[in-house]
Amino acid sequence: MDFTIKNRYDMNDMLEIMRILRSENGCPWDKEQTHKSIRKDFIEEVYEAVEAIDTEDSDLLREELGDVLLQVVFHARIEEEQDRFSFGDVVNEVCQKLVIRHPHVFGDVTAETSEEVLKNWNDIKQKTKGQETYTETLESVSGALPALMRAQKVGQRAKRAGMDFQNAAQTLECLESEIAELKAAMAEAARETDGSGVNLSEAVQDELGDVLFSCVNLSRQLGFDAEETLTASTEKFIDRFRKTEELLRCEGIDMRSLNIEELDVWWRKAKSK
Repeated sequence: MDFTIKNRYDMNDMLEIMRILRSENGCPWDKEQTHKSIRKDFIEEVYEAVEAIDTEDSDLLREELGDVLLQVVFHARIEEEQDRFSFGDVVNEVCQKLVIRHPHVFGDVTAETSEEVLKNWNDIKQKTKGQETYTETLESVSGALPALMRAQKVGQRAKRAGMDFQNAAQTLECLESEIAELKAAMAEAARETDGSGVNLSEAVQDELGDVLFSCVNLSRQLGFDAEETLTASTEKFIDRFRKTEELLRCEGIDMRSLNIEELDVWWRKAKSK
């Protein structure tokens, strides 16, 4: 095999390694992979890189960024084998995008604040993507994003069109209204159907979705990221759950032997600590 082992490799070496792995005499596993077969690997690698950022672990971040780059190279190689585009095309396109969307750096546009930069970025993005309506900007938000993240981006783009509450108080009123509708749907579902054939469980799910979307809007209005906010609450729940279990274990009590009311008493004790 025509490949030189080195002490330090560069980007060209990485592209060559991937070409070899996917070649006729390369790795059986790598040769079998498709975009779809390694799709979840891409997602997992990005989340692992994010975790390294959250934990401020530079050594781990270096490693995880390499794994993310590997996924980019892998997908680009699959496309190059079909003569559709290459890794070089990916690099060229993103460089062009950066230059075009930073006219205040590479052109004669003035932008003194981050707000002005973002406004220019979004205006240029909408124009270059041929989006003529605000609806198209909402539709362009990837459906593969986590639901909370997607809802927040959709809400933010709707805001640009003026479709947003003026303040958090109004958003909270909308949330309370949606909760009332959810309660009504749940009450209706608890009663026997009237023979109309309406799927009441779908009605409850629909109203629950509206509540969740309103929660995301409230988070955005308050200046919080909904994804990060829920992540923090989940971590807090796990921490309090652990403390509750530790208190019960000290008393020789199995959590499963208690009902929810009894568990709530211990939960409050853990919370107070």
